[in-house]
Amino acid sequence: MELESLGAYLKTRRDRVTPADVGLRAYGTARRVPGLRREELAQLAGVSVGYYTRLEQGQAGTASRQVLDALANVLRLDPSETAHLHNLSRQPTTSHLVRPHPEKPHQRVLSLLASLGDGTPAVVLGRRGDVLAWNRTGHALVAEHVAFEAPRDPARRPSIPRMFFLDPLTRDLHRNWDELARVHVAYLRLTAGRYPTDARLAELIGELAMRSRDFAGLWAEGDVADCTVGAMHLRHPTVGDVGVDYQVWLQPESPDHRLEVYTPHDTASADALRLLSGQVADRREPEAARAEAARHPASR
Repeated sequence: MELESLGAYLKTRRDRVTPADVGLRAYGTARRVPGLRREELAQLAGVSVGYYTRLEQGQAGTASRQVLDALANVLRLDPSETAHLHNLSRQPTTSHLVRPHPEKPHQRVLSLLASLGDGTPAVVLGRRGDVLAWNRTGHALVAEHVAFEAPRDPARRPSIPRMFFLDPLTRDLHRNWDELARVHVAYLRLTAGRYPTDARLAELIGELAMRSRDFAGLWAEGDVADCTVGAMHLRHPTVGDVGVDYQVWLQPESPDHRLEVYTPHDTASADALRLLSGQVADRREPEAARAEAARHPASR
């Protein structure tokens, strides 16, 4: 799948802004476009109509930072959307996709995950939303139907975006699925702007667009957002309704790898997480005993 171009993104953002949003008078004549006309956006941004038209058609070469910031200001883009605009402007007109090596989480991220123990649910996510590691409670909270060991094998790593749109169990888990689905798609678009030649990312987006009507519809809207904090309302099959906040911790040495930590909304959710953590501990005791027996078979 070909990832997004600067012109396509400008068009979706232009359609989103009405003349009233930017202080233009709307007269009685019917408008043929849902948002701003090209000439209106060009005038407000201080560029010629011809230049902006070529920019939207991918024929103007690289736009300057000043022009992009002026367009972002008129289009009322937030910081994440503006960053995406600049990322798209730096893409070569003809770029071939490259298949990167499997991701490997930085040791500092794994050490931070280990320091949390199993009392606080946490997951380490890669660039494309693949689970690179998780603790026992994080696994039990968001994907207990998936093998705990799966992230250790790059070929079996669970993909959170793929599960979100293609796995009915994951969809049923999230009571605010519609809200979180928008966040997932918007973050994938931000990532696609950062890494336009990532073949694995292009394949993921293409697969989801082909197999999920919900994903295809949200992708067509063109929204962009970073995914750092938010709320998840879960209907967990083991401990019932749980409300958690997710917050993302980044390491400068590996900015693509995100440690996502989940903390409870309220007392009832805190009790549910303690119950889940206790169940995880109960399951680990037999596993530890079997592992010890395997290391010392003569003692059985």
